[in-house]
Amino acid sequence: MRHKRIPKRKAVLAVAAATGIATAGVLLQHAGAAQSGPESQRISAASATKLAGRLATRLGDAYGGAYYDADRRRLVVNVASDDEDVTARVRQAGAVARSVRNSAGALGAAGRTLARRAGMPGTAWATDPRTNRILVTADRTVTGERWDKLEATVASLGTGMARIEKSAGEFKAFASGGDAIFGGGARCSLGFNVTAGDGRPGFLTAGHCGVAAQKWSEDPDGAPIGTVEAATFPGDGDFALVTYDDPAAAAPAEVDTGNGGVTPIVRAADATVGLEVFRMGSTTGLRDGVVTGLDATVNYPEGTVTGLIQTDVCAEPGDSGGSLFTRDGSAIGLTSGGSGDCTVGGETFFQPVTTALAAVGAEIGTGTATETGTGAGVE
Repeated sequence: MRHKRIPKRKAVLAVAAATGIATAGVLLQHAGAAQSGPESQRISAASATKLAGRLATRLGDAYGGAYYDADRRRLVVNVASDDEDVTARVRQAGAVARSVRNSAGALGAAGRTLARRAGMPGTAWATDPRTNRILVTADRTVTGERWDKLEATVASLGTGMARIEKSAGEFKAFASGGDAIFGGGARCSLGFNVTAGDGRPGFLTAGHCGVAAQKWSEDPDGAPIGTVEAATFPGDGDFALVTYDDPAAAAPAEVDTGNGGVTPIVRAADATVGLEVFRMGSTTGLRDGVVTGLDATVNYPEGTVTGLIQTDVCAEPGDSGGSLFTRDGSAIGLTSGGSGDCTVGGETFFQPVTTALAAVGAEIGTGTATETGTGAGVE
């Protein structure tokens, strides 16, 4: 699949995707049973994300995270408190209250301990509100004393806080494969078209692509079409803003999903565990799955990246920088890295779009898409 750019009005530069970096794992354990009542409501995934944010603020220290039950179309909110008034507030808001042991604050503190004591290459962790645990993964390079150190750190967090799972893969950074954009010998893909803060058209891609080259083209030896304005990797994310060299270039807010399909992008939105998502990649095409973890930390050889989304969507080399989105046209993330492939499966990490947009001062698209939901691309 090729992504062509034609200057000015005729431009239809679709969004592609491409992976990049790593390996990670998920470990799931059982937590307390959900408590439902007549107040629980059937709501959309987008509404669930907004409601979770409001309840996180209202519940304070009693908040233990939340996830979306797609089958029943309801938001499940973890409550780390025996106070019946807290449970009542959750139900009155239209969500399902679920009693758990660990608060979001306690899980966050555990993550910071992991970062201080076990932030070694080849490790990753994320919070999974479905299990009310920290999900820790070690790749195949973590052995001997390094494994012992990681195991001891996890044990020090206490019972029921975290657990380790080994991955057969290996964390490593790469920007290769794909057929969307090229720069400095690297090969990546577009994420989402955006409008920069000064009004210029541009696009988001992975930060590890943005630090690999300053100029990007559509062909290996082609003329540059865009220049990197900002890039973060490693550190607090994996994202880059590239502005088009032609200020009149059209940058429609849509994802080209292949075979003539297009999904209009109408908004940027935060992820919720349990959210159904689609990933478009120029190597592996359109793939789907669900969000499995939030606030993920991945320790690559190049350094630590924090604040990522974890999913079970497969990806392969060449899908780096690409778009993660929902059926209703919400832009969710940019492909950062993952384990496995689309034959055996695996986990994939994504940079949240909302965080990237805020950091670079941009907004999705140019207003060419409307609030119509999906196009022909996602059935």
